[in-house]
Amino acid sequence: MFKTRKEIVFVILAGIFITNAVVAELIGGKLIQIGPFVMSIGILPWPIVFLTTDLINEYFGEKGVKKLSFITACLIAYAFLILFMAIVIPAAKGISPVNDEQFEAVFGQSMWIIFGSIIAFMVSQLIDVSVFWFFRKRTGHKKIWLRTTGSTVISQLFDSFIVLGIAFWLPGKIDFDTFISSGLIGYTFKLAIAILLTPAIYLGHHLIKKYLENDPVKE
Repeated sequence: MFKTRKEIVFVILAGIFITNAVVAELIGGKLIQIGPFVMSIGILPWPIVFLTTDLINEYFGEKGVKKLSFITACLIAYAFLILFMAIVIPAAKGISPVNDEQFEAVFGQSMWIIFGSIIAFMVSQLIDVSVFWFFRKRTGHKKIWLRTTGSTVISQLFDSFIVLGIAFWLPGKIDFDTFISSGLIGYTFKLAIAILLTPAIYLGHHLIKKYLENDPVKE
């Protein structure tokens, strides 16, 4: 293990990717308001997921991103299973600083949210990698901004509305107008952050490329 620098890079990127994806799903049940608009706070870690997805795409290919996405989806489901067990097991009365009601209020995600989160994640990731390689095959190593931003523009349109639709609109937690406005504001936020992250993507490419230049040949 870890005989090459490329393996180390993959482990680091995969760790960042998985951590931010799982955290985003865990905090996604909280809605915040920006002016007249409402959106899930779970969108905050997603820019980092965009960044690592693009870097993994670039250096480890389409199969690398797809495999990591499936693994992450399974880990998200596992995290919710552990949370469900933690909710079911009663807190120690008079001892636990957090009682059952408080714990469930924070982590008591419904099955709609679990299902919606995983479906939205997988759909958006598969779309993202497909669009990324559509542009990559036509531009080669040039126009990094086009394939990174282009893939995000399309994939996150689906992600923003799928998770809100399944987790909040279908169960009747929000009305249709709130669903549309929340999806649009969330999508706009993700898109704006993705554009702002373009310099970071170029920096990431530069640092990884420089780090891998003297990568020893794996025996």
